[in-house]
Amino acid sequence: MSKVFITCALPYANGPTHLGHLRSTYIPADVYARYNRMRGHEVLFVCATDEHGTPIAVQAEKEGKTPLEIASRYHKMIKDDLESCNISLDNFGRTTDPKHYQTAQNVFLKLLKKGYIYQKDIKQPFCIECNRFLPDRYVEGVCPYCQGEARGDQCEICGRHLDPIQLQEQHCLICGSVPEIRESSHYYFRLSQFQDDLKTWIDGNDKLPANVKNYALQWIKEGLKDWILTRDMEWGIPVPLDEAKGKVIYVWLDALLEYITSAAQWADRNHRNWKEYWDDAAIHFIGKDIIYHHSIFWPALLMACGCKLPYTIIAGEYLSLEGRKMSTSKNWVIWTSDFLKDFESDILRYYLLVNAPLTRDTDFSWDDFQRRINDELADVLGNFLHRTFTFTGRFFKGKIPEPGQLDEYDEKILDLLKGTPDTVATHIENFKFRDGLVEIIRLAKTGNKYFNDKEPWKTVKTEPEKAATCLYICNQISKTLAVLLNPFLPVNSRKILETICLNISEVVWEEAAEMIPVGHEISKPKPLFTKIEDSIIENKKKKLYKNLGELDDMKKIISIEDFAKLEFRVGKVVGAEKVEGSDSLLKLMVDIKEKKLQVVAGLGGKYAPEKILNKKVIVLANLKPAKLFGIKSEGMILATEDSLNILGAEGAAIGEKIK
Repeated sequence: MSKVFITCALPYANGPTHLGHLRSTYIPADVYARYNRMRGHEVLFVCATDEHGTPIAVQAEKEGKTPLEIASRYHKMIKDDLESCNISLDNFGRTTDPKHYQTAQNVFLKLLKKGYIYQKDIKQPFCIECNRFLPDRYVEGVCPYCQGEARGDQCEICGRHLDPIQLQEQHCLICGSVPEIRESSHYYFRLSQFQDDLKTWIDGNDKLPANVKNYALQWIKEGLKDWILTRDMEWGIPVPLDEAKGKVIYVWLDALLEYITSAAQWADRNHRNWKEYWDDAAIHFIGKDIIYHHSIFWPALLMACGCKLPYTIIAGEYLSLEGRKMSTSKNWVIWTSDFLKDFESDILRYYLLVNAPLTRDTDFSWDDFQRRINDELADVLGNFLHRTFTFTGRFFKGKIPEPGQLDEYDEKILDLLKGTPDTVATHIENFKFRDGLVEIIRLAKTGNKYFNDKEPWKTVKTEPEKAATCLYICNQISKTLAVLLNPFLPVNSRKILETICLNISEVVWEEAAEMIPVGHEISKPKPLFTKIEDSIIENKKKKLYKNLGELDDMKKIISIEDFAKLEFRVGKVVGAEKVEGSDSLLKLMVDIKEKKLQVVAGLGGKYAPEKILNKKVIVLANLKPAKLFGIKSEGMILATEDSLNILGAEGAAIGEKIK
């Protein structure tokens, strides 16, 4: 590919960014963009804030402000957060921009003209007290599939897309009253018409990672349903039809089309054609919570419009915090701006990238953060660079020395140096950013060992040629590290190159293994990474854990009569298998003597099917059946919330009641 079109999922403009956003989407996308620029590819890297939809309208209503005021406030915060983390976007737009209104309305009319949109009367919750229909998050209730908390069109627990009238125990978010059901006319996209084409594309696209492909195919297996494209509300892009007064375009059609608008804004400013970038390779970086929208709804829209489909979709998995799920409402979260008050952006980028592969859930731990920064950046990378530059200045007047005769060890190190850029490049091109970063640190570790083994502080007095060879090679490693780190740690990469006194106007990947000439003068080094003191981490943990009281109070208090209705039984797991398309769910058959219950349990992250088979468990046996991932679940296994340890009942008889 000579041109690359890179997008990041649009941050929703009802709050600033937190570390989970950066880990799943923005930092990986930036690494890929910076790398491709270093390879000489033309990159168009765009994003924007998503500023329509009910959450912003609801927040504005609560604060007595206009939705645009709320969106503008958070647009600035989000933009500042991304710039502070050196996310190198070419354009950062807004869905409230007039140009985007034109884009969305034109696409709506195009789809309508081609017969992919049709009108249909549907039933919707209507609040008599507020005198309006309740779209999306204006109505809350209970998910009919998993009995979890649901808001409007999506369940917060199982992630299912819902029709608001499906919700049980409905109430209006604003006034709390129970809505009645009324009819309203809306416009639908014929998503079901693209089922076979989408399956063919997903099955045949070997660039789609497994977490995206498996999730998308699970939905296709269940059968796609046509998707409503309009809402009854004022905040949003008006449907461009006279007969559709008071209706706006659904925020997901609106938001996805912003990729095009943001690119067009860049193209207008630079007198370029954004379509050339899209047609070469369009790559979407998203969080896993919106795989459905990007792997099914968006490709179907592109098919309907006759556009080329994305090259791939990279979905970052979740980031938990100190072993618990992040909660912005309970402030169990680390906001980007708060983090950057005390730490530089590069060490944040490093930790979030190196902690785990992007395709796996991971956890942010303050203790682990301190350990990795101190051990890997300060002790390994920083120490190697500082010793190399300091010894060069002290023993060779700050100039790259001429090497003597190379021995087998020297040749081995130079071979590793020359091979590492290709290894790292392969990892980045396969979106394995952690693996690429690990290879770079491996080179630094090897450099440290080589330095120690060669003992230049001794040989400089007795065998100066050997000391010169060692420092010559260590400086070459330092230069290679500086270039390879540029996509990952752009600030410190530049600092290293400045110390080496190399031209840094444009860092070129192919030059990573090129040798610095003998006699080239370097400048006096400054420490790159400062160790993080225990007191700093303790203060951070203390501040964070103040919020635990609120988190532990989240569960609703129930009466003794309610508790008495729960029937807990001792059961034995007699069947266990993974749920296709899910990393965390297991389908279990549990024998409780009188019958066998089929239970879908989120224990896959802790137990392999063979490890849970034949275990005695405690099961809630009179739970109303629900569907998870399309599979009927008739009970609930008791396990601890954080560590997922199953509560056992060894010695008890199968079927025995728990009192």
